[in-house]
Amino acid sequence: MELYAVIMAGGVGSRFWPRSRGKMPKQLLRIFGEHTMIQDTVRRISKIVKTENIYIVTNKIQKAEIHNQLNHIPLNNIIVEPFGRNTAACVGLASVLIGNYNKDAATIVLPADHIIRDEAAFLDIIKKAARFAYESKGLVTIGIQPTRPETGYGYIQREDQEIEENIFKVKTFAEKPNYQTAESFLESGDFVWNSGMFIWRVESILKEIETHMPDLMDGLRKIQKSVVKGDYEKTLEVVYGMLRSISIDYGIMEKSDNVYVIRSTFGWSDVGSWEEVYQLSHRDEFGNSLFGNYFIEGVHNSLIHSEDKFTACIGLANLIVINTDDALLVVNRNNAQDVKKVVDYLKKKKMNDFL
Repeated sequence: MELYAVIMAGGVGSRFWPRSRGKMPKQLLRIFGEHTMIQDTVRRISKIVKTENIYIVTNKIQKAEIHNQLNHIPLNNIIVEPFGRNTAACVGLASVLIGNYNKDAATIVLPADHIIRDEAAFLDIIKKAARFAYESKGLVTIGIQPTRPETGYGYIQREDQEIEENIFKVKTFAEKPNYQTAESFLESGDFVWNSGMFIWRVESILKEIETHMPDLMDGLRKIQKSVVKGDYEKTLEVVYGMLRSISIDYGIMEKSDNVYVIRSTFGWSDVGSWEEVYQLSHRDEFGNSLFGNYFIEGVHNSLIHSEDKFTACIGLANLIVINTDDALLVVNRNNAQDVKKVVDYLKKKKMNDFL
């Protein structure tokens, strides 16, 4: 069994505006520590996957900076999508390209922008999941044991019977719930957070795509053949534009009867908003998380991030203040998920300089 990794890195991180922009999105930023999020993701998985077996899927705008940050990854391993078509197309494209080299590959699919606190436990889970996926030819997803009634994550309900230690057949997937539903999920004991991490054999996921998304498979076959024919770039541009934009969860995972979840605890967060940054950051005795160039007085339970500009805050509580060289965000921590509405507004107004 040879391990491959596919790192999905095409997102724009709209909930992280104004720091996250089209050319420099969340995964390419230093949110915690000395390295960017994608650098940490690659460093972690490099402990069990050879460098030449690590593939990054991104877009034209981000390719140069990804290569700059990950110059030890072969340039040919940076797969560029001509258009964003969600995760089903992303996974399918990477799978057929890897399949050209190794039809028997066991592939680990990871988002580029997650925080993992316990790396040793994470790698143990990934290795266990890869072995199970390889032997069972099933689709395996990583489920995180919930610690609170979180409304910002999707959930996975598992079957009662344990197949192996902490490995269960998936019963159903659930969308991000309201608070009361999240509480009931937590109380039931059979729901885990959907981490968006997957492990499978290349042949297994392509078989499922052929069964449940035959239109996508038709397009992928054309792309796969174009590699041999020598007109890959041209074919990709034409075919990709005609693919449906749908997530791997909707397109495959919720339809297949061959899906398993491995229950995990390794200090995971998808860092989906500035509120998550606040929760994960060191805070002072007044509950403040502070970065950069600032003055505060009478400020409580707030996140203040000021880069080059000087920011003064007086008499504030429960706020997020993000000040960059060309934009300022001030939002109540309870509304952190709504920051994406600013990005939607900027797109509508064609204010592209701020995107």
